[in-house]
Amino acid sequence: MQSQFDREDLQAPLSEINMTPLVDVMLVLLVIFLVTAPMLNSSIKLNLPSESAAQITEEKTITISVNKSGQYFLDDRAISKSELESAMRKIAKRNSKQQIHLRADVDASYGDVSKVLAMSQRAGLSNIGFITEPK
Repeated sequence: MQSQFDREDLQAPLSEINMTPLVDVMLVLLVIFLVTAPMLNSSIKLNLPSESAAQITEEKTITISVNKSGQYFLDDRAISKSELESAMRKIAKRNSKQQIHLRADVDASYGDVSKVLAMSQRAGLSNIGFITEPK
């Protein structure tokens, strides 16, 4: 009588790979990587040098102000939204790297400030700094 498992079946090469242990090992390695990766950046303690730099005043900066009622000012001169956008395009044609200082009232709406940023992007100006009061 022949058994259900012949000797030839036991010695036959295994033609398929069991993927479960491989997936388990890969998931464990992924978890280890995700846990240790953030620690690698924060574990380096550096004592960086402190330097003082002089303020650069080579070219005239342009100041755009927004008050709490939503009015726009270009270098302390009241200006409408459409006039401001055309003025920004003219500035960008002269010098696309022109420094723009944006002064916004603490109570000015975020929408009014974002309009200035969008106008400057459309005009091609990207060198914008926000002016705040020092404490």
